[in-house]
Amino acid sequence: MPAMAAITLEHLRRHALARSLFTPTTLPRAIARLGFVQADPIRAPARAQDLTLRHRVDDYRAGDLEQRYPRLAVEEDFFVNYGFLPRATQRLMHPRSGTKAWPKARRLQAEAVLEFVRERGSVHPRDVDAHFQHGKARNWFGGSSNASTQLLDAMHYRGLLRVAGREGGVRLFAAMAAPETPPEPAVVFDALADVVIHKYAPLPERTLAELVLRIRYGAPQWAHLRQAALARAKARLPKQRIDGVTWYWPASEAPASRRHLRVQDEPRVCLLAPFDPIVWDRRRFELFWGWAYRFEAYTPPAKRQRGYYALPLLWRDEVIGWGNLAWREGRLDAELGYVAGRPPRERAFSAALENELARMRTFLTPRREPSRV
Repeated sequence: MPAMAAITLEHLRRHALARSLFTPTTLPRAIARLGFVQADPIRAPARAQDLTLRHRVDDYRAGDLEQRYPRLAVEEDFFVNYGFLPRATQRLMHPRSGTKAWPKARRLQAEAVLEFVRERGSVHPRDVDAHFQHGKARNWFGGSSNASTQLLDAMHYRGLLRVAGREGGVRLFAAMAAPETPPEPAVVFDALADVVIHKYAPLPERTLAELVLRIRYGAPQWAHLRQAALARAKARLPKQRIDGVTWYWPASEAPASRRHLRVQDEPRVCLLAPFDPIVWDRRRFELFWGWAYRFEAYTPPAKRQRGYYALPLLWRDEVIGWGNLAWREGRLDAELGYVAGRPPRERAFSAALENELARMRTFLTPRREPSRV
């Protein structure tokens, strides 16, 4: 496909914001439109999935996804990262094969646990641990954790179990229904590639390649199809080379549309999750905004530049700083930093920032009644 003319980096930046920060809608529609919501267990001041959804779901509160999850056609699973995605998309990755075969003893353990889960409908990991007394096992980062929990994780990844809900933040597991026979693998892989393209577009070429290759984590049985799928994606997507970087986006979209101009004029402040689709790609972030944002929760405190869980601060169409927020006994504490060393002097910025902090307070305040969003 020939390169399109008259598209600039500013067009792509505004396009990225306009397409991702869509008008807030219902929770199911927002997840369907995003295609995938990355999860993270850290609460600072809320989990990443909640911080992502609050900008895109009308009247969203922290914990709404967990509370409504059992009634949604949504699954927790591994895709290019771990998170939440529509059940129809999750089914495309199963039956998930291509993983290392279990030794006989491990396979028998899994069969016994699966029968235990089927008898009870859904189980808490402590119930499995109490019944089977699997003991402790070394985890991936060198520490020790319950062997039952590790087995449940492995069974979930292999498609034997699904997450039925959560209790106090802990996953409850149920048996997963037998998947249907999947369509042609190349067709499925292209559909999965389109999910990540749609979520993270417009994409630099290197990021497009990395995301398509990461699909092997969600569908290891088709890892050998990655390069061909990437070639097909590059062939079907519009592209533009700007300052030595080739960019791609969905064929149905127009980055230079005048409709996207509103994002540079709208007096809006948004504090974004570290894994929000707007800022997830650190390479694109630096190209768009000219400074490096890093997730520093696992960086030693003395080496942190922005903070433990710094939330990028978006003003109009520029990410101009970051915020470290804490929710303590119904009070929001916010420490803000700015790339320029100080906040914008516009009165509109001060008003927009206060509105965003007020929205954050509402978002963090528990509901008196169950969510209906």
